[in-house]
Amino acid sequence: MYIVYTPAGGEPEQYNARTLLVSEASIVERTIDRKWPAIKEGLAEDDLDAMRGVAWVLKKRSNPTLRFGEFDPGIEELATRLDKDEIENYVAEAVAIARMNPDVTGEAIAGALQHLPGVSMDPAHAEAVIKEMTEDPKGEAAPEATEPADAATSPSTALQSGDTTTSDSSGTSSTSDPEMSTP
Repeated sequence: MYIVYTPAGGEPEQYNARTLLVSEASIVERTIDRKWPAIKEGLAEDDLDAMRGVAWVLKKRSNPTLRFGEFDPGIEELATRLDKDEIENYVAEAVAIARMNPDVTGEAIAGALQHLPGVSMDPAHAEAVIKEMTEDPKGEAAPEATEPADAATSPSTALQSGDTTTSDSSGTSSTSDPEMSTP
């Protein structure tokens, strides 16, 4: 999961929360007075304190003297986004669960996942993964979404504190079941 910090009038900065070291997570815990599981859950829900704490610690890697009080972004300047591995794992789990019901079509599954491109670091990748993985077993592809997903949508509907996500570049993971409801 990435935290994207876009300062007013500035270029977006991306901070990969999955690269946090234990020592850095401990600093965030002490700073915002929460345990790591609550911080991790907060990231999935666009919690401002969680996003600020993690982005601050990662920002300190290049600016070691940066104090927490000096990093106070506007509420619209922080957002969380899912990486490619998280999108692929989420879609695969959602499809596997949905396919247990023979009445659920690939089109219905794709519709339930239409929010994912808006909370993804790479919306085109998310759309391609959804299209590929929701193809009906009969070989008929699910129709492409005609409306773009809302980019301001929170990843909370896409990644809960328990989603299983592990990449080759990270030894960390999180776990949960994807939601299959539509808005």
